[in-house]
Amino acid sequence: MEDGRLLGMRVTPLNARRIENFKANRRGYWSLWIFIAIFFVTLFAEFLANDKPLLVRYDGAFYAPVFVAYPETAFGGDFETEAEYSDPEVQELIEEKGWILWPVIPYSFDTIVFDLPGPAPSPPTLQNWLGTDDQGRDVVARLIYGFRISVLFGLVLTIVSSMVGIAAGAWQGYSGGWTDLLFQRFMEIWSSMPQLFMLIILASFIEPTFWILMVFLLLFSWMGLVGVVRAEFLRGRNYTYVMAARALGVSDRKIMFKHILPNAMVATVTLMPFILTGSITSLTALDFLGFGLPPGSPSLGELLNQGKANLQAPWLGISAFLILAVMLSLLIFIGEAVRDAFDPRKTFRA
Repeated sequence: MEDGRLLGMRVTPLNARRIENFKANRRGYWSLWIFIAIFFVTLFAEFLANDKPLLVRYDGAFYAPVFVAYPETAFGGDFETEAEYSDPEVQELIEEKGWILWPVIPYSFDTIVFDLPGPAPSPPTLQNWLGTDDQGRDVVARLIYGFRISVLFGLVLTIVSSMVGIAAGAWQGYSGGWTDLLFQRFMEIWSSMPQLFMLIILASFIEPTFWILMVFLLLFSWMGLVGVVRAEFLRGRNYTYVMAARALGVSDRKIMFKHILPNAMVATVTLMPFILTGSITSLTALDFLGFGLPPGSPSLGELLNQGKANLQAPWLGISAFLILAVMLSLLIFIGEAVRDAFDPRKTFRA
């Protein structure tokens, strides 16, 4: 009984109804778990696909090359530089006095495979399950790392842009008057700026990186939630309880974030999965056009571009397309389930 009361304190009847509505959308509910499982696995990409062993036992001692860089001399070699574990001579040195434990895929995203059955891009084999790209790099490894960096980029951009957009929409809607009017005109002008041309100019004198792209896309993506939050605050500031709180001397900041913002968060949370989808699509499109992450980065868009340039190697385009299709479809299904959960017209039925 005590646990039930504690649980009741944590989950209000309204949130309980939302959770049940979310679960009632079976497609979105299972999509969430599938997406979490795939993303969780890719978080440990270095343990799944790496050209460094997970564990080495040599001369009675254990080594973890995936964490620590060991010189070749540690395994009886001649060089003080880091051991090249894919080198047959280094493998022979280790296996003379121990053994090597490799990841499931013995290639990282930037590992060049030299013993290919033909010129790169090479077709799928038992060694390279989805073949290699035009530079001889394993496609499966690049897909694993590319999925992780795409989702992480989208999550960071979605969270930061949502925070900025919510703050801007709250300030604009609550202030109203000239503040609202001038801010609306500013947004109309700013949203009409040609983003692609500005990025081309930026890339001409600065090499785009993960964080530079993040900041650049943030300059425009924050406007996605402003309209929704602004409308909620324009309506909420005229509610009786808000006017009563203002008359009692409650600060504007407390009224905004304690009384009005919870109502605006309903529409905000509903839109966030779709904003995440748009963020991932933006990064993929920029990588496809060559204005995204630095060359050599594990990029799904860059792999799509390779598929376009190498039509004789269909495994490149098909692999990247399927990964993107699955990722974006799962996010769309999750977004639809979240929308149903916060829809007051929908009621869960057992």
